[in-house]
Amino acid sequence: MTEEQAREQAGRKVHHLDARTLRGLAHPLRMRLLSSLRLDGPATASQLAARLGESSGATSYHLRQLAEYGFVEDDPERGKGRERWWRSAHQGTYTDEDLIRDQDPEVRGALSTLLHEYATQHAQEVNTWIATRHEWSEEWDEAADISDFTLDLTPELASELAHKIHDLVESYRTPVPEGAEDVAKVRVHANVFPSRPKAEGT
Repeated sequence: MTEEQAREQAGRKVHHLDARTLRGLAHPLRMRLLSSLRLDGPATASQLAARLGESSGATSYHLRQLAEYGFVEDDPERGKGRERWWRSAHQGTYTDEDLIRDQDPEVRGALSTLLHEYATQHAQEVNTWIATRHEWSEEWDEAADISDFTLDLTPELASELAHKIHDLVESYRTPVPEGAEDVAKVRVHANVFPSRPKAEGT
């Protein structure tokens, strides 16, 4: 079973990127719009413009582009007024090895844009937490974690580690017990990558 299949089996709709949809998503504002809809819920183009500090004309245009590529859709429960409500069509995005190794310069450029924007969003989220952590309870302050580790691994072991991290995170997707207090949307960032070859004798 692939990682994507495991996620879908767990009840999560995942958008499997291909070369076409990658090019449709690889735009900083489109990625921010999609992220906002996934994290903060359905919204109109005007509401998203206010959230992101953009014009409603820009958000409206890029929402239509996201819809064309299957990333967002109308929200029928809210779309009864004059403004069109949008929601994310999926709960996650998956990129497989075939796309990562695609040699088409346009695809590689789009993938680079996508990954750089993800890195920027992650950095912004961490910086926002650092700047606002005093507004959270002591329990949340103690529960949060910002760590990094350096390990000597082979590619096979690095892949094993990444899959175990994903499996562990997925195991926490079970619903929070009904009536639980102090529930927050928690962001978990996981990066596994080589930085430099291990020096001889170390």
